[in-house]
Amino acid sequence: MIDKELLEILACPVCKASVRLEQNKIVCIKCGRRYPIRDGIPVMLESEAEKE
Repeated sequence: MIDKELLEILACPVCKASVRLEQNKIVCIKCGRRYPIRDGIPVMLESEAEKE
């Protein structure tokens, strides 16, 4: 689904921390925001994030 190399360069747009893949979401390791993945593309927009 998401390439490992892409995941390594992504960062949370809100707090700039690293992210990890969890189920079908990109999750910030610092603030816990969860970003959706649509059609294999991470939607890294604050307005689309779910807060923990």
